[in-house]
Amino acid sequence: MLETALHQWQDGERRLAQTPVAQRRAVERVIERIVAELRWRLGNSFAVADLVELYDGSPAWSMGLALQAAPAEPLAWEQWVSDAAFYRHLRRARDWPPRR
Repeated sequence: MLETALHQWQDGERRLAQTPVAQRRAVERVIERIVAELRWRLGNSFAVADLVELYDGSPAWSMGLALQAAPAEPLAWEQWVSDAAFYRHLRRARDWPPRR
């Protein structure tokens, strides 16, 4: 499950980098809102497994946050935007990056 989630999160980050400047602000607003929700749901100390588990049901709540944060920007409602937010939050996991 981690490999699949990580692939999706990295793809979200890649798509974010390709987002046109005109739409970037709205997408960033949504990402910031989702990251804030992740901090609230997971707290300050969390493991990658916790983030992956939360990701499984995230479309149910992340779409609502996207609609609130960017009601006039349909691009910002796409799943890859939430994926980019999860990738950004992954860097805060206590066990990331994995040790080799």
